[in-house]
Order: sequence, then C-alpha cells, then structure tokens
Amino acid sequence: MAARKTTKKPNVSAEELKTYYREMLLIRRFEEKAGQLYGMGLIGGFCHLYIGQEAVVVGLEAAAKEGDKRITSYRDHGHMLACGMEPGGVMAELTGRIGGLSKGKGGSMHMFSKEKHFYGGHGIVGAQVPLGAGLAFADKYKENGGVTFTYFGDGAANQGQVYETFNMAALWDLPVVFVIENNQYAMGTAQARSTSTKDIYHRGEAFGIPGEIVNGMDVLAVKEAGEKAVAHCRAGKGPYILEIKTYRYRGHSMSDPAKYRTREEVQKVREQSDPIEHVRELLLAGKHATEDDLKAIDKEIKEIVNQAAEFSKESPEPSVEELWTDIYA
Repeated sequence: MAARKTTKKPNVSAEELKTYYREMLLIRRFEEKAGQLYGMGLIGGFCHLYIGQEAVVVGLEAAAKEGDKRITSYRDHGHMLACGMEPGGVMAELTGRIGGLSKGKGGSMHMFSKEKHFYGGHGIVGAQVPLGAGLAFADKYKENGGVTFTYFGDGAANQGQVYETFNMAALWDLPVVFVIENNQYAMGTAQARSTSTKDIYHRGEAFGIPGEIVNGMDVLAVKEAGEKAVAHCRAGKGPYILEIKTYRYRGHSMSDPAKYRTREEVQKVREQSDPIEHVRELLLAGKHATEDDLKAIDKEIKEIVNQAAEFSKESPEPSVEELWTDIYA
C-alpha cells in the first residue's frame, strides 16, 4: 500500500502550494481526458496513465533547476507536463497528429523535447536507465552542474542493465538521481512477489550509492528528498537513489482490467493518501485558499485540457513524406 501522509508542518509558501496543486491537477485531468479519447478510439496503441502518481514528478521538478534533464519509461505524460511541455502538443502526439511534439510519429511512449530537456518516453523496460547515466556523463564532461533525473519502476528495478548502470555511475561519480517510482505493481505482479527485498533502494549499497525511501503521495516530502538528492549530485558526490512509494489508480495500461487487486484497496488509497487532496487540505486548513479559489483553478485546468483535446483532434495527420524525416539514412 502507499505510504501515509506526513504530518509535519510544511515549510512552504501559499503560492508554492497553489502551484503544486495546479500542476498535479493538470496531470490528473489530462490523463482522465486521455483515457476518454482512448475509449473513443482517437488514441491507438499502448497508453499508460499516471493517475495517482502526480506528486512524484511535481515534487522532483520543484527541486530541479534550468538545464537539468529527465528521462523515463512509457508512463510518461505526467513527466512531460511537469517539466513544462505544452499540453496540446502532448495530446496531439497521443492522437498521432502533426501538431504532436514528435510530429505524431512517437505516440504515447516515445516523444521528446530538446527545449525542456526531456529525453523520452521509452517502451523497453529499463532501457532508459543506462541512457540516463549517459546524459549525466555529458553533464559531468561539460562541467555544467547539471543533474539528470532517471525514472524507472519497481518492475524495471529487477533488470540487469539497471545494476550495470549503478556500477558505472558510482565508478564515475555521475550526477544522476535514480528515481524508482514504486507504484507497488510491475504490470500485474505485486512487488512482494517479484522483488527479493522489501525496499529496493538498498540495492544501491553494493555499489556505494546512498538512497532513501520517500512518501510519493506527499508532494512536499518528494520535493524535500529531491533537493537533498540534487545537492548530493551537484556537490560531485556521485549518484543518489530515491525510492518513491506511490500508487497508480488505473491499470498498468488502458488494456489492463486490473484483476490482481481489489477495488477496496484502490479506494482506500484514494480516500487516505490522495496527493492532490492532501495539498487541497493544506490550502484550506491554512486559509491559503477558499473552496471557490480551488474551484476556479479546477475550471481553468479543465479548459486547458479541453483545448488540448480539441487541438489534438483538429491537427492533421502527418503526410507520407514525414516517414523520411528524422532518420539516419
């Protein structure tokens, strides 16, 4: 199950809290809309939704600075939105249109933004981990102070290439934060059935890589841990591992009936640990916002998402000539 909320008083401004609330809400409403478009047949292929995990990327982006890089797996829409990629461009890529961020040729799992230093979206489990270390190697080589956030899941944590990467990153003191988004289930297999250790971050100890467990349902806890990890990397101390305990409310992908867990389990997490509700409660309890203020934010976000959906429908499909662009030969 997801970790409990933290109860300590947050050291954060009202404006920061509102920003985190808005950004997490954008991801959730966007993913809900993507699910609708998939059901209507406007999005094809695989589609993995991020609903429930919003605090992970929003918290870590709050700890990043301009020029830092990020790379992740196929559950990637939240990462794109959190780093500032245009919702319309993301949605149009999902529908395979020329207005998409990869001109409609990458789809849900393979879009990129050089401007936002987002390097995918990768469909092969664990394949992005060595690539993330490579991005960090470039930063170290250029001595630009950059850090790379390399995201992967609890399932990918059992891949051999992850440990090869840990070894090289530790040997070369690479400025990479390995982010294990532990949403409790690798496809449909509970972590307890697929992983020999209760906590995954301990595996870094064999390579001398420090790490910690983070409550991934609390955006402020994620931000705090992210700042610590980033400071470690920027100080030239090498990689750091954050195992962020989170939870996905939907199936592994849109085609997953999710029969490996009960509705009661999902509902319990929604009621007790929802990351957006947590920030909502902080805003209301601290009198930083009224119910009407939050309704206005929700209305604004829904309009942004609806506009993104309309853009994704109206943007034309790529021409046949696009097959011959962005290729090696």
